[in-house]
Amino acid sequence: MHRLFVFMLLLTATMVANTSQAATLKVCYDQWAPMTIFPSQDAPERGVIIDMLEHIYTSHGYTLEYYEVPLARGLSMVEDGLCDMLPEYVFSGPKDTGFVYAEEKTFAYITAFVVRQDDPWRYNGIQSMNGRRIATGPGWDYSSASLEYQKYIDDPRNADFIEVISGYDDVVDRIFTMIKENRVDLYADNELVLQYVLNRLDMNDDLKIVRPGLEKKLVERAIFSKKIPLEKRQQLIRIWNEGRLSMKGEKENVLLEKYGVRFEE
Repeated sequence: MHRLFVFMLLLTATMVANTSQAATLKVCYDQWAPMTIFPSQDAPERGVIIDMLEHIYTSHGYTLEYYEVPLARGLSMVEDGLCDMLPEYVFSGPKDTGFVYAEEKTFAYITAFVVRQDDPWRYNGIQSMNGRRIATGPGWDYSSASLEYQKYIDDPRNADFIEVISGYDDVVDRIFTMIKENRVDLYADNELVLQYVLNRLDMNDDLKIVRPGLEKKLVERAIFSKKIPLEKRQQLIRIWNEGRLSMKGEKENVLLEKYGVRFEE
């Protein structure tokens, strides 16, 4: 009887462990505050999108396991099956990749530029970029907002005017500092990121957000690894699509307000 009791305890523990493992969602994400944030002991928040993701999947019994990595590394980990998903990546249509997009948008952002306070420059089509020193990050893709802008950045003939800033968690911060110090001239990003970083770095007296931005909204969607068995992947995508729809409106605005940002009218 004692042996049977011990066996049943071990069997129960194994079943619990297997259930827990099956309900773990491995999430890769990069630093793109306030949308996604690498937490610290003093600042434990993970950002608007991670808060949203947590709400959606924990309500379905999942435990989330986070991997805080640069974007290029996160994409590789999703393709290799080391992460199940990445909650926000630029949507540029079907491609031969190791991941699939969710149907529901994570967000569609209006883009804007940040420049020095005394800089009269405004974006007026790709010709207005000539001679301007442009900052960007490795693997960052603007093609859904402006294919011409992406082509301009990628064109080897413009290499002397493109600064690709690499780093782990402070790329945008360093870009803002470089603009302030006149080492580059401008940077394009979604308006929420620009608002958040300007306020957090207290650079509103040094830099300003200017519009118009790029021609189209920057559309981002969650991506899921093709290494996940099809049935499970379809379930994860369905949960995300339905959950993201349910977060629109008031719930979404509450999360944005938590991080001190809002969409401009």
